Amino acid sequence: MIREPVVDGVFYPSNKDNLEKVLKNFIAPNKEQESSKMIISPHAGYIYSGHVAGAVFSKIKVPDNVIILGPNHTGLGRRFSIMSEGQWLTPLGSVKINEELARIIKKKSNLIEEDYLAHAQEHSIEVQLPFMIYKNPNLKIVPISVMYGNYNVLKELGILIAESIMEFQEDVLIVVSSDMSHYLTQDEAIKRDSIAIEKILNLDALGLLEACKSFNISMCGIYPSVIGIEAVKTLGAKESILVKYATSGDINRDYKKVVGYCGIIIK
Repeated sequence: MIREPVVDGVFYPSNKDNLEKVLKNFIAPNKEQESSKMIISPHAGYIYSGHVAGAVFSKIKVPDNVIILGPNHTGLGRRFSIMSEGQWLTPLGSVKINEELARIIKKKSNLIEEDYLAHAQEHSIEVQLPFMIYKNPNLKIVPISVMYGNYNVLKELGILIAESIMEFQEDVLIVVSSDMSHYLTQDEAIKRDSIAIEKILNLDALGLLEACKSFNISMCGIYPSVIGIEAVKTLGAKESILVKYATSGDINRDYKKVVGYCGIIIK
């Protein structure tokens, strides 16, 4: 199965040379790149959130194997949808799916189902790929689209993903694709997002879920984040770092309706 890009030319340049110039501007050369278990990176148009994503990717090593957990904005497909074979095309080249790792994940749970439809028009995973392939052209991915779930289900999925990584026995990075609050004033977005970010930094997946509900934090990648946090806790994660936080208002100076973006490393 070949997955064609759907937001190139809209969220990021469709021309290879132009895209490389943009990524070179966002991704600073950094000799002290860290190995990490998970990152959270935003997925808006690069003009708005690319500098936040770039700040995160500048600080980490991108291994050959990456599991990407992205929210499902379209409502199409299964609740937890995986693509376990084929490749995703980008202006920088194709990214193969890690079929072995995907097979291990599918074997461990019937909650994650094979489904192309959920990925066909969804942008949250796609926009992460140019950053990763720029850092590591040998990249292989396992794309998983997440719609919703209660805490027990999300925790179960996180644990099985961790167990799959352990069985795979190679270095694997989990990338969670998420923006933060949507269409609030700048001050209100910062206030609410700081609550969610604190829960993430404390690796408190249940607290994150409850806080987003209690404080009406419109973090679109909350469910992928809960899965990812539970996975890396199972893998022994101990430390988290907020690399950068920003809003769309920082770019367009419209502070009445902003979208928040954060970049976080967990190791």
